[in-house]
Amino acid sequence: MSIDERVEATAKNIEGKVQEAAGEITGDPKDKAEGRAKQVEAEATHAKEDVKDEVKRKID
Repeated sequence: MSIDERVEATAKNIEGKVQEAAGEITGDPKDKAEGRAKQVEAEATHAKEDVKDEVKRKID
C-alpha cells in the first residue's frame, strides 16, 4: 500500500469536488467537468491501490 499515492488521490478528489462546485456556482461547465474528471482519476488511483493491497495480502 502506498500511503503517499492514497494521500495524493484524496487531495485530488477534494480539489475536484471544490472545482466542480465552483463550476456549478459560476455556471462554468468546463470547471465542472474538470473537477469531475479529477474525482474520477482519484477514484481510479484508490481502486488501483486496493488491488495492489489485495494482491499483497494474498502473497503474504
